[in-house]
Amino acid sequence: MSERIGTVTMKGNPLTLVGNEVKTGDNAPDVTLVANDLSEVKLSSFKGKKVILSVVPSLDTPVCDLQTKRFNQEASKLHDTVVLTISKDLPFAQRRWCGATGASAVKTLSDYRGNFGETYGVLIKGLNLLARAIFVVDEKGKVIYTQLVKEVATEPNYDEVLKAVDAQGCGCGGH
Repeated sequence: MSERIGTVTMKGNPLTLVGNEVKTGDNAPDVTLVANDLSEVKLSSFKGKKVILSVVPSLDTPVCDLQTKRFNQEASKLHDTVVLTISKDLPFAQRRWCGATGASAVKTLSDYRGNFGETYGVLIKGLNLLARAIFVVDEKGKVIYTQLVKEVATEPNYDEVLKAVDAQGCGCGGH
């Protein structure tokens, strides 16, 4: 398993990411995550739709809370696009967060027992948390955009993510 030192920081301190970097043009690796009801969800089950993978360290932190609320707002405006928020939080904590915030347009998925972090190269060594990152996957399962947020304590560039989703069009061939 590869390690990348200093690719991201937390409050200026370099962190080590474990796993191979997923890049634009790669096929999105298929992993199994856990939904709020403890059912297993494979990423491949969303093939045929665009998918925004919004990866956060923990929903119980201010920046992750803001990021997930923002994508919850955007999700209702996006055509044929699913927004998945992925963290190491337990499914119970994710369900509590969704209930407390009224978030219903994003789907929260847990990597608490999985290998998403290593597979996507965003597992923070030693902390067992995920780095803040965004992956946009097209209808065919190809990664069309990636954003690894350099400073874990800052929000991603939402405009870039939405442009990447928009650039794909609706996938219907008529536009």
